Amino acid sequence: MKYYIIAGEASGDLHGANLMKALFKEDINADIRFWGGDLMQAEGGTIVSHYKERAFMGFAEVIMNLRKIFGFIKFCKDDIAAFKPDAIIFIDNSGFNLRIAKWAKQQGFKTNYYISPQVWASRAGRVKAIKRDIDKMMVILPFEEDFYQQYNYKVNFVGHPLIDAIANRKQTSVEEFREQYNLGAKPIIALLPGSRKQEITKMLSVMLSVVEKFEDYQFVVAGAPSQTDEFYQQFLKQSNVTFIANQTYNLLNISYAAIVASGTATLETALFKVPQVVCYKGSWLSYQIAKRIITLDYISLVNLIMNKEVVKELIQNDFSTENLVQELQNIIDGPKREQLFLDYFELEQKLGGKGASEKAAKLIYDQFR
Repeated sequence: MKYYIIAGEASGDLHGANLMKALFKEDINADIRFWGGDLMQAEGGTIVSHYKERAFMGFAEVIMNLRKIFGFIKFCKDDIAAFKPDAIIFIDNSGFNLRIAKWAKQQGFKTNYYISPQVWASRAGRVKAIKRDIDKMMVILPFEEDFYQQYNYKVNFVGHPLIDAIANRKQTSVEEFREQYNLGAKPIIALLPGSRKQEITKMLSVMLSVVEKFEDYQFVVAGAPSQTDEFYQQFLKQSNVTFIANQTYNLLNISYAAIVASGTATLETALFKVPQVVCYKGSWLSYQIAKRIITLDYISLVNLIMNKEVVKELIQNDFSTENLVQELQNIIDGPKREQLFLDYFELEQKLGGKGASEKAAKLIYDQFR
């Protein structure tokens, strides 16, 4: 069968790659065309557009790039019409994907959504469009089933694909990794400033401002695959800071603590059992708009899943050097650190175990049996 997958960002590329791997096992005749990244491309199929071309963050940035975005939408529709897939699979990336889904449903294509748009965070009215335009929704967060049930829409909870991604990762031994990157014996504090240029620019300098306060530790910046090494160099001036690109899992595997930009990385850090402080800072306009439409008590996936404050969140003006030093100290030593390990264990139990990608692939393929 023919599948058309649309994913955005590094996390969508990761989950899309694992889904493709599962689809190729489920359907030996699978012909896959996709919007994604390097990881999806490594699994086979035909790439149409790389997510790096569409990395716009925040309301202000989206508005400034509307002409480009509408151009991508038109191109995507034309490409789907030419390919004539048996199934379209949308992965997260709701601003783009829901527009394509509306058109695709009208054209008679079978529509599947893997990793639900975060309608539970803001603009719940979009559920009406999802019910109309999506034939099968597969969710990865345990509370999403109950959320959709309120709207009389049945979805399938398949578990979180990060559990498989972490379990199946290509792992370098601790000794080899330390030697490869000349990491000394000091405990490591990992800095994960996000994957988009806008968020890295807003947050990495503040993250690095705490370095001189923690002389007994070494800091390592995790470079995202979506950015060049050269881009990071403008921020890296301290001697006690190492930069390592595209090795986030190996880095988290040996980290003592972490400072993490809000997003998928907060959950990845928790699954590696690394105590963390979560940060977010956007443009003034984007933050003012978000504050008015987002109805959640928390921004990190860890706290949302647990429905309580497990990790400290420093948002916008609270994201300062002074606050970061205090919260980092809290998770380096003391009762807060011990409690985090207990909460992380409970979090993993809630996520539903292994096999998310395989479950999703089977649900998609079974529609045609």
